[in-house]
Amino acid sequence: MTIQTFLIALSSVALILFVAFIASRLLRSRAAGLSIRMQIFLALAAIVGAFAFGVGVLVIDRVKARATLLAEESARSEATAIAALVSNEMEVRGRSLDDVGRDLVALKGEIALSLFAPDGRSVLEAGKSPGDPGVVSVTVPITANGEQVGTVRVVKATLVIQLMLADFAPTILTISVVLGVAAAIAAALIGGTIAAPIEKLTVFAVRVSEGQLLSRSPPVHGREVTELANALETMRRELEGRPFVETFAADLSHELKNPVAAIRASAEVLSDGALDDPTEAPRFVARIQEATTRIEALLGELLSLAKIEARGVTESERVELAAIVREAAARVRERGGKVELSLLSGSFSVRGDALWLARLVDNLIDNAIEHGEPDAPTRIALRQTKDQVAITVTNRGAVAEHVRKRLFRRFVTTRAARGGTGLGLAIARAVAEAHGGAISCSSFGPPDVVFTLTLPVVA
Repeated sequence: MTIQTFLIALSSVALILFVAFIASRLLRSRAAGLSIRMQIFLALAAIVGAFAFGVGVLVIDRVKARATLLAEESARSEATAIAALVSNEMEVRGRSLDDVGRDLVALKGEIALSLFAPDGRSVLEAGKSPGDPGVVSVTVPITANGEQVGTVRVVKATLVIQLMLADFAPTILTISVVLGVAAAIAAALIGGTIAAPIEKLTVFAVRVSEGQLLSRSPPVHGREVTELANALETMRRELEGRPFVETFAADLSHELKNPVAAIRASAEVLSDGALDDPTEAPRFVARIQEATTRIEALLGELLSLAKIEARGVTESERVELAAIVREAAARVRERGGKVELSLLSGSFSVRGDALWLARLVDNLIDNAIEHGEPDAPTRIALRQTKDQVAITVTNRGAVAEHVRKRLFRRFVTTRAARGGTGLGLAIARAVAEAHGGAISCSSFGPPDVVFTLTLPVVA
């Protein structure tokens, strides 16, 4: 295989793969729409493609013109030489045009040669005719003793054009592939510069819509994007005001509806005579006690959440997070739970309120135990990077699809029947953000549900 053939094959395969990739992305965009990166790429690809096509057409046109000119000059030189030879034979030796034509028959295998008498009669015809494709022809008059005694025509095949175009084909194909790749890289860089801040702001807006009102808009650059970030930040501040209070009140009334209704129904039954029934009275009294316990738990959790969100961390000190995790794991084991603790390298020192951090860790572990499989242990791992301490809490199970996007919002629970208030993870998120950290569910399962807490490390 020659280098030329190899280049053609390699460029062709690259071009096919490139076109297939673009086609697949376009098909995917039918549902979600074209991304900014793809729009920029298509614009650049159209510009670069038009430029490459124009350059290619120009090059091919110039090559054809140059090759045709060379073929005509070669044919003219040969025709002029043969005309001079015929003229010399007729003038010096007194031979006729027909006699000289018979002598030139020997050249018909090498040159596409034709001789014609002054009246147009063909004396000699050999080789291709001017009407054949891919040829050029030149006709030169034959003069003897000052008179035109005939014409000679030489036909040249323009094979050199085909050879030159064949030589240019791999080069043009390679250039096209290189320009396409350059357009893709340029589109990725330009699209990334434009799309990256928009994607960050989108994530920020989603977090705010999920109730993470303590989030701050990411730093961005550029006048238009900065104006968008300021608008989103203003929206977030507005949500912390009256509209948020209205939503909070609506959620709270919804959560209190069931226990209040249970208390009212039980009281009515007791007032209707069940109070004197030794069998029914204890059952309805127990229902009232259960409902009041749920209300007390709900109000206590709400007060805790309001306190950490309103005041933040009031007492900050150096806290050893490993000790807090060990104590939380010990409390779980005392209740009969299964916990596996893994401490990787690091000091695990953070700055904050030890009581709130203990509450945060307890909420994460309790949530894992309540939602995990009963016989599977809860795995807790600590690790430290250059500037962060990370805690991962893992349990066997899965988070229901309908609560995944609202997992850290108030009153979102899948175990209300077992006394869940739906505030545990909301409090955990608020505590983490008050300490400059973040909490997320990095895996919804199955087989494992993984919560990840990150806090800034203390040097």
